[in-house]
Amino acid sequence: MEKRTEIAELGEFGLIERIKGMASPQQASTLVGIGDDAAVLEAGDHVKVVTTDLLLEGVHFDLSYAPLQHVGFKAVAVNVSDVAAMNALPKQVTISLGLSNRFSVEAVELLYRGIYAAAEQYGVDVIGGDTTSSRSGLVLSVTAIGEGQKDTLSYRSGAQDKDILCVTGDLGGALVGLQVLEREKQVFLSNPNMKPELEKYAYVTGRQLKPDARVDIIHELRELGVVPTSMIDVSDGLASELFHIGKSSGLGALLYEDKLPIAKQTYDTAVELGLDPITCVLNGGEDYELLFTIKQSDFAALEKHPDIHFIGHMSPVTEGFHLVTKGGAAVPLKAQGWKHF
Repeated sequence: MEKRTEIAELGEFGLIERIKGMASPQQASTLVGIGDDAAVLEAGDHVKVVTTDLLLEGVHFDLSYAPLQHVGFKAVAVNVSDVAAMNALPKQVTISLGLSNRFSVEAVELLYRGIYAAAEQYGVDVIGGDTTSSRSGLVLSVTAIGEGQKDTLSYRSGAQDKDILCVTGDLGGALVGLQVLEREKQVFLSNPNMKPELEKYAYVTGRQLKPDARVDIIHELRELGVVPTSMIDVSDGLASELFHIGKSSGLGALLYEDKLPIAKQTYDTAVELGLDPITCVLNGGEDYELLFTIKQSDFAALEKHPDIHFIGHMSPVTEGFHLVTKGGAAVPLKAQGWKHF
């Protein structure tokens, strides 16, 4: 009898590695295939980067609290974020939809209002896609195409020992926002007359429902003449993304707890919900901030940037991955972020 391996045994990244090993590129124009935030294709004097993401109702979003406009915006933003994570700029997107019969024309228009709002914000054109019927609710598949220069792309594999670890914005908000939304949903289900208390949680719920891809940072890095040695977007959690950079670059890393950026509302709400704020920062995911490394010599150029935080540095692979606590102890890092299977 043929052996059956459960997908959960391998996990998402083990499955990707397994598929990746089944074939090799046949086209000289395929510079990078499976294994980074986006594929890289030769295009004359520049390169094209291509990435795709699937969002499923009931897995990636819940329409009982996620407005259709926000779902549309987020579908574009998460793909644009992968383009930005290559140090490239997004140019076009395609949108494919699976629709069940409970969606009206007006509902699809609402979804597309969000899609076009994101397209306008990020300067991308919606150039096509596909629509089909679905038996399992709303399905969105978005492909984003971007442009960059071959010598200024940032891969996960380019970090060097002693490179400084940087992250944009603040972390943990999307996870905390999700916990608030889920709590209020349960309150509503048990008593439909109860009005959800969401006003005071606007920041964290916004981080979950309508994340913002950091294309602005890519423009600013170009203006400052800084090319990150490696980069990834924070979709599955800071610790998980750091492991990707470390393993791809053959390095370990040291994070400093007192340098990790967390918004006051994220911190306070995490405590209110009985969650450890630092665990939310390390393992939250869906913040879509950029985690990247820079050479020590580039520190001065970014030192005064209000939205870039220096959270640690790369180290030899033999030293592994550690978090230095506020008390000075080095604790081994674990990647406990979003698991797809």
